[in-house]
Amino acid sequence: MANPEQPLADRLRPQRLEDIAGQGAILADNSFLSHTIASGKPASIVLWGPPGTGKTTLARLYAAAFDAEFIQISAVFSGVADIKKIVGDAKKSALSTVLFVDEIHRFNKSQQDAFLPYVENGTIILVGATTENPSFSLNNALLSRAQVLTLQPLDREALAKLLERAEKVEGKLPLTLDAREALLSFAHGDGRYLLTMVESVYKAGSKKELSANALSSLVQRKSALYDKGGDGHYNLISAFHKSIRGSDPDAALYWLARMLTAGEEPLYLARRLIRIAAEDIGLADPQALGVCQQALEAYKNIGSPEGDLILAQAAVYLALAPKSNAIYDAYKKAIAEAKNSGELSPPAHILNAPTKLMKKQGYGEGYIYDHNTPQAFSGQNYFPDSMKRPSFYHPAERGFERDMLKRVTYFKSLRDKLNQ
Repeated sequence: MANPEQPLADRLRPQRLEDIAGQGAILADNSFLSHTIASGKPASIVLWGPPGTGKTTLARLYAAAFDAEFIQISAVFSGVADIKKIVGDAKKSALSTVLFVDEIHRFNKSQQDAFLPYVENGTIILVGATTENPSFSLNNALLSRAQVLTLQPLDREALAKLLERAEKVEGKLPLTLDAREALLSFAHGDGRYLLTMVESVYKAGSKKELSANALSSLVQRKSALYDKGGDGHYNLISAFHKSIRGSDPDAALYWLARMLTAGEEPLYLARRLIRIAAEDIGLADPQALGVCQQALEAYKNIGSPEGDLILAQAAVYLALAPKSNAIYDAYKKAIAEAKNSGELSPPAHILNAPTKLMKKQGYGEGYIYDHNTPQAFSGQNYFPDSMKRPSFYHPAERGFERDMLKRVTYFKSLRDKLNQ
């Protein structure tokens, strides 16, 4: 029987896998988890997902499905010595041992390596939980021995089910319909945090229904998940960049707002806008780079929150600008060619000859000063003599690059004529 002194989230912890809310994909009949349990042969797994999505509960019920002994440690407070003791006990046990390691990404490489032989020989079944992308935070050797299962933030429907469960135990919440919706949104997909807020509402003991405004005074909205050095940072900046590339100003503003409200460094975003101007717009709109540079300088002058609007203006300008990655592609091709032919010297005719010896060796001989030609274009070769002329820059027929395309075509035709 549940202890009434326990936190509500612990009292409502599901007792069956099918009762875990919001994780239908990994609990489906045809899922890896279902097949593994049906086989009766436990496998090591890594549970990856944000807080409050059921990782600990899933680990407990996974162990129970095999009648295994469940041992839980936290990587924050444990080390190799703890692992060795658990392994020693597991070797003596008649039951299988499921070792649940919360925040497993906090173990360093050597600590993670300590699991390998015991996972390999089946002494322990490892269940790791992490909020960080396992591809970056866990060793490849460990990942190769465990199946990664991705848990999703709880959607509105899953959170509403948790709310219903709480009300069956504690009674109806004194909330208006608007306040109930606000409560669900405050959780940001975190089931445990939702139940913590629910418990606060019950403890307040209000005799009348609370409005959304009254609720916001009573409980604190959960901060959106965002780690400036982790997945949240990279995921949101990727979404922001791709929204601009996709010419969607509304999405660009949304992701910009998400990052700024989560505490991202505005100057980092300003620098990213400059990069986007060069990478995705280029010469399709030559003003884009200037707009972003001005936004950076303007932000430096006035700071936040006023300067945030300047970043928003630049983001919308880029989103609606004509797009071209021709310069980006051209530069990548030039870098590749430079790596392949870095030993070749420039042709002698375009080299300066400040000494008599260099003149004797042909430096500068035959060079044509372009401004002395009718079109201010000599058509001479500027690549190494033994190198076949490459073509890097191919302007798009969008925005200002239409004019650049005309110029590229014009000079190519002149060059072809002069070199016939």
